[in-house]
Amino acid sequence: MTRIELTEPVDVAAPAEVLWDVVTDWANQGEWMLGTRVRPTSGGDGRRLGATLEAVTGVGPLGVTDRMEVVEWTPPRRCVVRHLGKVVRGEGVFEVLPLGPERARFLWSELLDLPLGRVGALGWPLVRPAFRAGVAFSLRRMKRRCEAVYQSRA
Repeated sequence: MTRIELTEPVDVAAPAEVLWDVVTDWANQGEWMLGTRVRPTSGGDGRRLGATLEAVTGVGPLGVTDRMEVVEWTPPRRCVVRHLGKVVRGEGVFEVLPLGPERARFLWSELLDLPLGRVGALGWPLVRPAFRAGVAFSLRRMKRRCEAVYQSRA
């Protein structure tokens, strides 16, 4: 099985705690994460070690279901989910790094086991640019959301 890693950063004009609250608000991730709806399936709002989540990514009736478990929970700095789906397997990592009282950096990393063996490994270079573009688009939306939330609290 081939494992790939993709990490995308974004700096946000909001305190680390605000950033953390936005990125771990699973039920509202669809407001910034491209084509994805997330819902906690155990553990209340999903903000704890061992909680489970379900995400559906796609357009209209076409989508991939991604079941996840929170395997590391270190608020307000780091969350790791283990992807348990048939297609999406590996880990997703959210890290929040304070850059000052009103600035923080968010790092979104995906460490994924590619499906389809050799075919998946050969196809990844073709898929990677679109995957990276989707993550970058989502991060720009998340940045705007965090900054708006912070401004509304000020």
